[in-house]
Amino acid sequence: MSAPVEFAKMNGLGNKILVVDMRGRTDKVTPQAAIALNASADTQFDQIMAIHDPKAVGTDAWIDILNCDGTKAQACGNGTRCVVQALAAETGKKAFTFQTVAGILNAVELEDGTISVDMGKPVFEWDKIPLAEEFFDTSRIELQIGPIDNPVLHSPSVASMGNPHAIFWVNRDVMSFDLARFGPLLENHPMFPERANITLAEVTSPTSVTTRTWERGAGLTLACGSAACATAVSAARTGRTGRKVAIKVASSPQGGSLIIDWRESDDHVVMTGPAEWEWSGTVDPSTGLWSRNEAQGAEAR
Repeated sequence: MSAPVEFAKMNGLGNKILVVDMRGRTDKVTPQAAIALNASADTQFDQIMAIHDPKAVGTDAWIDILNCDGTKAQACGNGTRCVVQALAAETGKKAFTFQTVAGILNAVELEDGTISVDMGKPVFEWDKIPLAEEFFDTSRIELQIGPIDNPVLHSPSVASMGNPHAIFWVNRDVMSFDLARFGPLLENHPMFPERANITLAEVTSPTSVTTRTWERGAGLTLACGSAACATAVSAARTGRTGRKVAIKVASSPQGGSLIIDWRESDDHVVMTGPAEWEWSGTVDPSTGLWSRNEAQGAEAR
């Protein structure tokens, strides 16, 4: 066991996030702690965003990201917005620069309370996404689920937004597909040596897309920010939409949208959306043993 740290239960458009304050410490949130936290209905999550002291000059923090199965994640846009909201409330600052394994992320809390995160440039090269086979054009690759003459899903666009994504374009309600069955098969398909996030996307207008995502290492998720970014750039790349779109996340209980702007000026993808604080407590980062702050009703697990 180790000394407990503060954490907050938050969400980004329904994406379940635990923000854990590891500043001033040299240890990390362990995979075992992540698995234990996810096993509790109260602390079940999609990603843990562990805030560490900065490693690089000019950054505010190093963010270590864990999936609910204990594996590492490279990027989490919804989680980054939650970190911004938590640190803005603590410090009064509005703009932050974070370092992750996927690179540097700049983020700002806007006057209306929404948060914009610069997710960097999308990656389309097959060996950098990465894929197991060479594809000259990754806007449409050969991959399908179902009968060869009548596949249920086929020909996804693939890209990396710090983590691998496959976007399957569909022409009916994304909630009508059995993503819980197809998701694990596609996430772990041999085409994706580092596994992949799997998104179903229905283009509803030149400026709007509806999505649902099976998230690598987390499963069915209520929302996924990097998947929204990958969907937006892939929609623009294939001529389905323009470079600025509203991504409506069909599975989000809030029913809101993420605004994704693939800027022409520098090719960066900027995601804007909400973050919501739910409650806070303390947690042992080595074991996952947690308690809710007394002011919110003490509940030890």
